[in-house]
Amino acid sequence: MIVMKFGGTSVEDAAAMERVCEIVRCRLSSKPVVVVSAMAKVTDQLVAMGQAAGRSDSDSALAMSRAMRERHYNAASELLGTGLFTRFHAELESDFNALDELLRGIAAVGEITPRSTDAVLSFGERLSSKIVAAAFSAHGINSALVDARACIITDTTHTRALPLFDEINARLLAQVQPLIQQGIVPVMGGFIGATLTGTPTTIGRGGSDFSAAIVGGGLNAERIEIWTDVDGMMTTDPRLCPQARRIKEISFDEAAELAYFGAKVLHPATMLPAIQKNIPVHVLNSRNPKNEGTRITARAPHCRNAIKSIAVKKRITIVDLVATRMLMAHGFLRSVFEVFDRHRCPVDMVSTSEVSVSLTIDSNEAIPAIANDLQKLADVKYAGRKAIICLVGENVRETPGIAGQVFGSIADVNIRMISQGASEINISFVIDEDDVPRAVQLLHQKFFAEVDPAIFE
Repeated sequence: MIVMKFGGTSVEDAAAMERVCEIVRCRLSSKPVVVVSAMAKVTDQLVAMGQAAGRSDSDSALAMSRAMRERHYNAASELLGTGLFTRFHAELESDFNALDELLRGIAAVGEITPRSTDAVLSFGERLSSKIVAAAFSAHGINSALVDARACIITDTTHTRALPLFDEINARLLAQVQPLIQQGIVPVMGGFIGATLTGTPTTIGRGGSDFSAAIVGGGLNAERIEIWTDVDGMMTTDPRLCPQARRIKEISFDEAAELAYFGAKVLHPATMLPAIQKNIPVHVLNSRNPKNEGTRITARAPHCRNAIKSIAVKKRITIVDLVATRMLMAHGFLRSVFEVFDRHRCPVDMVSTSEVSVSLTIDSNEAIPAIANDLQKLADVKYAGRKAIICLVGENVRETPGIAGQVFGSIADVNIRMISQGASEINISFVIDEDDVPRAVQLLHQKFFAEVDPAIFE
C-alpha cells in the first residue's frame, strides 16, 4: 500500500479536487491511503477567526465563518451535483454550526487558549477530508472517511502536540488496515489528532506531511507521496532564482536538512517516520501529475555537483549573550538552553567563545520573555529581520575549499554567523533579510552553472 498526501493547493477548490480524484484512480492498484490538508488558506482564516473571537469580536469571527461556509458549500455542490449535495449538506452544516458555537464561546470568555485554538483549527481538515471522501464516492472510487482524531493520538501539548507512536500504530492497524484489505480507500485529514481522552490537538503548522509519514510508517507503506503544486524539490526557491532546477533524487539526510532550514515543499518532521522504516518519499505536482517529481531515499546516487540545494529560512532573530562574569563557569550553557527549553523555543544555529554565545531562533512572540530570563545570566542583545542561508549536499564533506567557494561568491554580503560541520552535509550562515535575493542568485550561479543531468533537470 501507499500513502498519498494532498496539500492545501491540491484541494483548494472543486477543480483541484477533481484532479485528486483522477490521480487517486490511477493509483488504486497500489492500495492508497489518502491524507488531505485543509483547503488553501483555510487554516490561516481559522487562526484569524480564533483571534477575533479571543478579542470578543464575535461579529468578525462569525462573518469569516460564513464566508468559509459558502466556499465549502460551493466546492461540494460543484463536485457532487445537486442530488448528492442535498444529502451531504447536512453534514457540512453540522460542522459549521459547531464551529460557530465554539467561536461564540471563545468570544464570551474573551480569551483563546492553546486548547481552544486546536479545536478551532481542527475544522479545516475535518471539512476537507469529508468533501474529498464524498467526491471519491461520487466519482466511483470506493472510499471511507476515517476521523484522524481516532487514530493520530498525541500528548497534551496543544498547537505542537507530540505523536504517541505505539498507540497510533495500534489504532491504524485496527481501523485503517481492514479498509485497505477490503479494497476501500481510507481518507483522513492531516495535521490533526487527539489526546487519549479525545481532546482535539494539532501537530504544528504544515503538519499534514508529518501525518502522512506517521500513517506510512505505522502501516509499513511501500512509499509516501507528497502531492503539492510544484514539480518536486528544487535547487532553490524559483521565486528567488528563476534558474532553479528540479532535483530528481535526493537522500533523506539532505532533504531533512533542507526542510528544517526553510524548504517549503516538506514539513521538517516528515522524514522521521520514513527514515525509521526506510520508506521512499516522492514529492509530486498535482497540477502536473506526469512529472516524475523528486524521489527521496536513504542513499541517493552520487552527484557531480558539490551542492544539491540552497534553502532560505527568514524571520530569524539573532540573540547575543555576553557574560564576562561567567567566564568558563560550569553549567552556563546548560542554563542558557534551559531558558529556551522552558519557552519551547527551538534554536537553529549556535556560535560560542569564552565569554559570549550567539544563537538564532525563529522570530516569535516569546522573544521578550526569553530575553527577560536570559538577562539573569548575561547581557543580552537581539537583532531581527535576519535570514539563514543553508547550502546542502552530501559532497560538502568531501570537497576541499568549499567554504572558500561559498563565501568568495558573496564577498560583498555582510555575514553575521557561520555554521559548518555539525551534520557534515551543510554550510549555513546568517545575513540580513534584504540581502537574501542577491545572495541566493550569486550562490546558484556559482554552484549550478553546470549540473549533473542524472540528478537535476
